[in-house]
Amino acid sequence: MAVKKVAIPAFSLALAWAPAGLAQDVAFPPDPPAVEATDLGEVVVTARRAGAPMWTVERGDSIVILVGSIEGVPREYSWRPEALEAAALRSQRILYPMEARASPADVLRLIWRIRTIARLPAGHTVADYVSPELFERLELLKADERSDRWKTESLVGLSLDLLRDAGRERRGRGAPTVVREAARRARIPGEPVGVVRGDELVDNLITLPPETYLPCLEAAVDAAETGPAAARSRVDDWSRLRVPEVLDNPLDRALNLCWPSGDPEIAPVLRTRWGQAVQEALGQSGVTLAVAPLRILAEAGGVLDRLEAEGLDPDGPAWRVDQR
Repeated sequence: MAVKKVAIPAFSLALAWAPAGLAQDVAFPPDPPAVEATDLGEVVVTARRAGAPMWTVERGDSIVILVGSIEGVPREYSWRPEALEAAALRSQRILYPMEARASPADVLRLIWRIRTIARLPAGHTVADYVSPELFERLELLKADERSDRWKTESLVGLSLDLLRDAGRERRGRGAPTVVREAARRARIPGEPVGVVRGDELVDNLITLPPETYLPCLEAAVDAAETGPAAARSRVDDWSRLRVPEVLDNPLDRALNLCWPSGDPEIAPVLRTRWGQAVQEALGQSGVTLAVAPLRILAEAGGVLDRLEAEGLDPDGPAWRVDQR
């Protein structure tokens, strides 16, 4: 049976992947038209004008434009995507975030599995896993709840609920969507840096002990206490190219620690694959535009730091505090 891309209900599976999640299709013709020669210098200048963090890296006759993407950019938010669209149109190929796929049978298995992980083991409550101080903070955040069911919810489920309340679930027209739309119109070929099966994304949620996700819950409480202000300032800093401020935002820190971005098995694979994909792109002539999670690019020891350590010069906004 052919595998199809379908939307998986319940928990969001796209914190570190494409914002549109599993329901988004990317279809390109098998034989794309030849791309006209482009002025690489003009591509670099265009990238510098974009209203999203972008870096250009050159090696020989290869240029890679790295676009730092975040989730939760509201559709009504004005962030000047025109330069990003122009950079996409001048590229020969595009790399998109990791993509999750699932067959209809996978979806049925996922629904069953998610039900099994939605609650803590019988006879246990959140208070059994967190400090009294953290539990008191949770009670304040959940004071308006109509019931105490949250006290028996899994730590990862409770964390995701808090992040949703803090603004994570706001969907809009972020960098991946802008690039996909421009590339689709111009018939520019592209592919995700990797593909993972939908059911593989939740395996660890079943097998790992609940306390594995305690750092995620602690960070989610920090973000929730900040409220919508953290989400707003995060998007503002992103569009104004203030990369260190984005990474220091409570909501962004929580997203990095929570599932699937912070999963102890998924996170290293994601980071390794992006590093490999950028190196492969630097071995091809012409322009490659890569839309990657901002944190994977700009975190300490991330893609940008490694490129700089190789003697390359990522041209774009400061991504470390010591560069400002």
